Amino acid sequence: MKALVLAAGEGTRLRPLTSNVPKPLLLVAGKPFLSHIFEALRAGGVKDVALLVGWKANRIKEFYGDGSQMGLSITYLEQKERLGTANAVGHAEGVMDEPFFCINGDVVISEQDIRAMEDSFQAKGRTVMGAVTVPNPSAFGVIEEKEGMLVRIIEKPRLPPSDLVNAGMFVFKPDVFEEIRRTGRSPRGEFEITDTLTCIAHAEGVAVHRIVTDWIDVGRPWDLLKANEIFMSRLSGKVEGEVEPGATLKGNVVVEKGALVRSGSYILGPVFISRGCEVGPNCYVRGGTCLGPNVKVGASVEVKNSIVMANSHVPHHNYVGDSIIGERCNLGAGTKVANLRFDDRNVRVSFAGKVIDSGRRKLGVIMGDDVKTGINAMIEPGTIIWENSLIGPGAIARGNIGPGSRVF
Repeated sequence: MKALVLAAGEGTRLRPLTSNVPKPLLLVAGKPFLSHIFEALRAGGVKDVALLVGWKANRIKEFYGDGSQMGLSITYLEQKERLGTANAVGHAEGVMDEPFFCINGDVVISEQDIRAMEDSFQAKGRTVMGAVTVPNPSAFGVIEEKEGMLVRIIEKPRLPPSDLVNAGMFVFKPDVFEEIRRTGRSPRGEFEITDTLTCIAHAEGVAVHRIVTDWIDVGRPWDLLKANEIFMSRLSGKVEGEVEPGATLKGNVVVEKGALVRSGSYILGPVFISRGCEVGPNCYVRGGTCLGPNVKVGASVEVKNSIVMANSHVPHHNYVGDSIIGERCNLGAGTKVANLRFDDRNVRVSFAGKVIDSGRRKLGVIMGDDVKTGINAMIEPGTIIWENSLIGPGAIARGNIGPGSRVF
């Protein structure tokens, strides 16, 4: 079976992380997020993938090429104008001439999901929709089902009738394209695949398959941390780089070729240390941490459950916990990132003009690219710092700090 992966969006809700980097290429557990989807597809027996791209399409094409390095054959479709998910799927008409997987490019999936969805399709011979239970269904398309068949989908209801939501995974038959052509615009002016599915459900039925493995829709910056935690939990240790005598590695730790772990470093997996990294001496890297290419973590530094992207430096007497650090950032000596409220409640974040509950008890900073901090800077829990900002010596950063800001 072939697969269509939808990855054309700009990822605006993930900014500042996506201000410069397309969403599919954001680093998670040692590789771009999209690579994890490709690996699950390949392990599930899928070899031919059509990838729908849009914003910064050339960067994605240059990174994956024809897909041969991943054991796949990738063809590219381009959605120049984002007109909704039904419009996105419709771009594959003429390419998908047999039953096919359709997967949103921002969901965590596994090989087990792929095989189970295909088994469900083969058993029932009709469109299959992946569904998952979540604690906050009002943020998703909520599914009503009866005896395993779709009744209707309600988009982001104020009072959800269930906690079962659209998981962004489907098996379609080629006749879906005919139904897409009949799909009208929704009240928000887009062509929605959920409207298409409702029509198919009334005409011939849509089977609802419940996803039971770890699942998350990466829609907001801190969701990337959760995705990283899931993928890191599946990590197998492998040391190909240099580890000096006196360094301690425990648990599943990956040290890629060209990375250096200096004496006195204590690494407690799961941890991913990418090529070109320099770690230590005398630092503590804790579980769930992913260090991108050419990252430096220096003396008397502690990093915990965080993603530090390419070419960033956390070099002297720093603490970074439950955070995402963008590319080419530099933390001045003594910079501390707080990740826990005094009252122990969930961290709240100033996001998209609102103050919202992140759903996380621990959350440090979401930092865009090319941010620099001065010595002894302090960053409060749930702070978002956009690209090219400067946090001065001894300054306290809090809230949502816009691009190119100066905080002193």
